[in-house]
Amino acid sequence: MTNESNLKIENVVASTKLAEEFDLNLIVEKFQTAEYNKQKFPGLVYRVSDPKAAFLVFTSGKVVCTGAKNVADVHTVIGNMAKKLNGIGIKTIENPDIAVQNIVASADLKAVLNLNAIAIGLGLENIEYEPEQFPGLVYRISDPKVVVLIFSSGKLVVTGGKTPEDCARGVEVVREQLDNMGLL
Repeated sequence: MTNESNLKIENVVASTKLAEEFDLNLIVEKFQTAEYNKQKFPGLVYRVSDPKAAFLVFTSGKVVCTGAKNVADVHTVIGNMAKKLNGIGIKTIENPDIAVQNIVASADLKAVLNLNAIAIGLGLENIEYEPEQFPGLVYRISDPKVVVLIFSSGKLVVTGGKTPEDCARGVEVVREQLDNMGLL
């Protein structure tokens, strides 16, 4: 059986409300690397490097954080962002509710897989497999509610998880089902 060390979190997307509203023109003026072009996109884009993440900041006071490699980093960078906003005179909500929207992770079953046999074995109601369109098999799992992309190389991409445990369980479901079908 696999352990979580095989699972690598690639991206955590989370959202929160940091203020009742934001003046994006003020923020773009004060934050050197911020980008804001209202004609192209309604939010301001701001990238940070330690830990690495990017923010989409909206006039509504909502903030989307993407690119973090773990949930702890999301909390760190959002806290840092609030401090930086306070530093330019923008009052922020204390202890905001931070909701993880999506975690993308990768794993490797370390086996060459026959996707045609897997497509038949898993049953057509939960999968999409059109090799002419996309080289991976798309497998929708209901518990945990994740989508796993399965590639013939044995590599997996798990998306839709709200916790790292969801992603790990998604990998386990795939591993167990393939093992039970004798395809691993």
